[in-house]
Amino acid sequence: MNKRIRVSASILSADFSCLREEIKSVENAGADELHLDVMDGHFVPNITFGPFIVKAMKRSTELPLSAHLMITHPERYIEEFIFAGCSAICFHLEASGDPTSIINTIHKNRAKAGLVINPDTPIKVVEPYLDRIDFVLIMSVHPGFAEQEFIVDIIPKIKVVRNLALKLDIAVDGGINDKTVDSVIEAGANIVVSASYIFSSKNRKYAIERLRGKNG
Repeated sequence: MNKRIRVSASILSADFSCLREEIKSVENAGADELHLDVMDGHFVPNITFGPFIVKAMKRSTELPLSAHLMITHPERYIEEFIFAGCSAICFHLEASGDPTSIINTIHKNRAKAGLVINPDTPIKVVEPYLDRIDFVLIMSVHPGFAEQEFIVDIIPKIKVVRNLALKLDIAVDGGINDKTVDSVIEAGANIVVSASYIFSSKNRKYAIERLRGKNG
């Protein structure tokens, strides 16, 4: 595969009282993109933010914005998030009645389309779409909250997806830190999403480099 490892800083663990400064901090520390966890309080038992806040984030950074939509009826909001500044959107099959239509809408608006694989999601339900999407996001925790413990059982899923789609970008999100990152990269992931490990670090540049497999 030999894909460059990219680090996606999840702002779920940022200090929202000084969000612009937090975003600039991880940008200057070398993050490749910002990961935005969008929750509606219905699909998952938590609420975060919508397109208005995303638009403000976009004005604060040159980094690409990748939105993980943990919402019901994602098709209703795809274009709003893209217009707000997101260059990549991923969503859950469990929340969508017509995944192909959503994928087409994302691509029509010149953004990257991804599907999310929860710890309990069978690979077989995602497999028919692998040649239509740009990336998968494999959850190594149950979606909805930060600072959860890494679920090691997702490692075989990463390997299966990598074997099915050699060129596909594979992101892993949840409990990613210096203790868990090597195993997901070895399994085939090339994008690592991290929240608390990055934002709680006193040396964010070092933390981001460690997530790339350096400084280990």
